[in-house]
Amino acid sequence: MAASGYSDLREKLKSTTPHRDEYKNKYVDSTSNGSGKGRKRKYRESDDEECEHSDDSAEVREQEARRVKSSIQQRNIFTPEECALIEEKIDEVVTKAEAGLYREHTVDRAPLRNKYFFGEGYTYGAQLEKRGPGQERLYRKGEVDEIPGWVHELVIKRLVSDGLIPEGFVNSAVINDYQPGGCIVSHVDPLHIFARPIVSVSFFSDSALCFGCRFQFKPIRVSEPVFVLPVKRGSVTVLSGYAADDITHCIRPQDIKERRAVIILRKTRPDAPRLSSDSHLSLCPVERPAPLKAKRSHRKTDPGAAHRPRVLEMDKEENRHPSLSHHRRHSSSSENNWGRGQDYDKHRESSGRKVKMRRH
Repeated sequence: MAASGYSDLREKLKSTTPHRDEYKNKYVDSTSNGSGKGRKRKYRESDDEECEHSDDSAEVREQEARRVKSSIQQRNIFTPEECALIEEKIDEVVTKAEAGLYREHTVDRAPLRNKYFFGEGYTYGAQLEKRGPGQERLYRKGEVDEIPGWVHELVIKRLVSDGLIPEGFVNSAVINDYQPGGCIVSHVDPLHIFARPIVSVSFFSDSALCFGCRFQFKPIRVSEPVFVLPVKRGSVTVLSGYAADDITHCIRPQDIKERRAVIILRKTRPDAPRLSSDSHLSLCPVERPAPLKAKRSHRKTDPGAAHRPRVLEMDKEENRHPSLSHHRRHSSSSENNWGRGQDYDKHRESSGRKVKMRRH
């Protein structure tokens, strides 16, 4: 992105996606002729695509937005002091991950966004052997770290005491750590993996959760959302019903203006599919052989060797075969260098001697 003149995805989106006010101004005034309803209004969603919306479709979007809003519960629970303490714990998670102290599948890194799976982890996106909804799989038991004690003490117990979730509900905690301009594309949390509701707690900064967006890439751009939910630092968001199951949600790059972290608390279904041993092998990185160690020479060091010109083994070989050396001295063109090497290889094979190349 730096090569194209953008410091992060927000700047790129700003130049390719209309601002909300501009988006509204692009509607054609349907009441100017008195007919009102039924006329189509156009707006540009991207540089290469024109979409049409009628008054009826706008009403449908409004109805959908109301359905989304009615299936979301949001409360501001954590004080700034409590947020600061939890944010210190999140920083400790980041430090441990950078030190390589977690299991392989606990940490999942992406540009401007890192995920930390605890309790349960699952495959998604490019990790899937077969793409598409319903193909996600839980990792085998023990392949991600357990939920840290501070998540239970500082977060989960607080939500239980406030009546947002029942005791014993959470067995999966994911920390998403976003840098400015980071995002997560539109998705529905896998229905075959997670029970409802989906609970998230926000830290470090304010942001927004968008519903019903469509992402397009090269260049990246995001369509106008059906509903935008402001998300404050220290707030708890609970998705169920329509908001969790029937419409996608996302975080747009322009909504992450500062570092932001969210702790997502969920319960996996008892019958959620897991990776088998065979499919697990395909996800593991290929083991590479350890690099060979250089052999030490057992010859005694000659104190005066450093002041004498070095003689390569190939020079010694040429001295043993004067005719070959004479042939090489009389070849000067670059085209003949390749042929000269072939002649030398043939001669070496015929002589049955191996030539050592030693680099200094």
